[in-house]
Amino acid sequence: MVEELAVESTSKPVQRLNTQSLTDIPYQKDDRLSVGIKELDRVLGGGLVRGSLILLGGDPGIGKSTLMMQLSGLITDRGSRVLYVSGEESAYQIRVRAERLGIIGEGIQLIAGTELEAILDCAGQQKPDLMIVDSIQAVYSSKLTSAPGSVAQVRECGASLMHFAKDREVTTVLIGHVTKYGLIAGPKTLEHIVDTVLYFEGERTQQYRIIRTIKNRFGSTNEIGVFEMTATGLQEVPNPSSLFISHTEAPGSAVVSIIEGSRPLLVEVQALTSPTYFNYPQRIATGVDHKRLSMLLAVLERRAGISVYAQDCFVNVVGGIKVMETSTDLGIIIAIASSVRDKPIPRDMVVIGEVGLGGEVRPVFGLDSRLKEAENLGFKTAMIARNESSKMTYGLNIIDITEVREAVGHAFNQ
Repeated sequence: MVEELAVESTSKPVQRLNTQSLTDIPYQKDDRLSVGIKELDRVLGGGLVRGSLILLGGDPGIGKSTLMMQLSGLITDRGSRVLYVSGEESAYQIRVRAERLGIIGEGIQLIAGTELEAILDCAGQQKPDLMIVDSIQAVYSSKLTSAPGSVAQVRECGASLMHFAKDREVTTVLIGHVTKYGLIAGPKTLEHIVDTVLYFEGERTQQYRIIRTIKNRFGSTNEIGVFEMTATGLQEVPNPSSLFISHTEAPGSAVVSIIEGSRPLLVEVQALTSPTYFNYPQRIATGVDHKRLSMLLAVLERRAGISVYAQDCFVNVVGGIKVMETSTDLGIIIAIASSVRDKPIPRDMVVIGEVGLGGEVRPVFGLDSRLKEAENLGFKTAMIARNESSKMTYGLNIIDITEVREAVGHAFNQ
């Protein structure tokens, strides 16, 4: 049951709409406000767009309010005005956080309130460049009788804030809580009306955080920004690939390349196999699609002659990264074969390629940027699918292959 506002039905004349030529609409290419944090600018598509509505979601305590306070401090240092609406913390608590982060906050105006109409009235008087609402689940409209955080309240408050942001050209950031299933509480009521959806990923007990773009009307999606949580706030990590690979040589480990948005990342895939003592061997995958793993195990056994039917198989992607690309297929197969044979592959080798059911290795998109990232991190060898691009001159020793059996032979010098 969802509460709706009662509207009196009155006969009104049909509103006339005037057409407008697309070329007559004014356009400014660089009408963005840089945040000052490169990782955040990346996920936003280059900075904040005037009048846009942004939704930032994440688990409690992961650093949403900390990041927004840092953002407010950087924006005000450049002469912009910020209105920070706190619906869950007192003004004193916000001041304590600002002192801990080293933010003076002369240009930050603070509201400790939850009534939507009062917030919009104050925002209309202050005329800020950026408004932050922390959080949208705490804000309520007096026009509805339902409790704050309900579907009706979240939808009504989100729509009113959207109209305010568009009409007044005020960039607005809504902080949203996440349910136990990892979705914006509401559920998903806000995602279709906002311009950009950002998700905070990571564990509160770990120091690294990832911001992922799920939706962006002003830039590419699936961009990520990597941050490190420190005593003085969130610090950006300029080279995240170094976080997801280790420098030890051990059986069952391979380095693969993925692309998140426009950024290539090198991540380490670990595999462990052991004889099973049950009728059905275990297939456990962390960060890898379980069905994809079962398919790759079948290909490894039928096309490369490596028996895994009586082996428990565990596959893990280091750093908590979730791999969705097929470009990691060959790396997963090589890691499993390395664990079965108990032989490590060279640590300076990166493995890139998609594997088909026939055992063939296929090329992947963005090969140039993947190999360039590997070269920048000191890798010497790259195993890729044989294609026209493999004939190009790279700063790496290129091993081009056509099938899985050939790849396993090259990996272990057989």
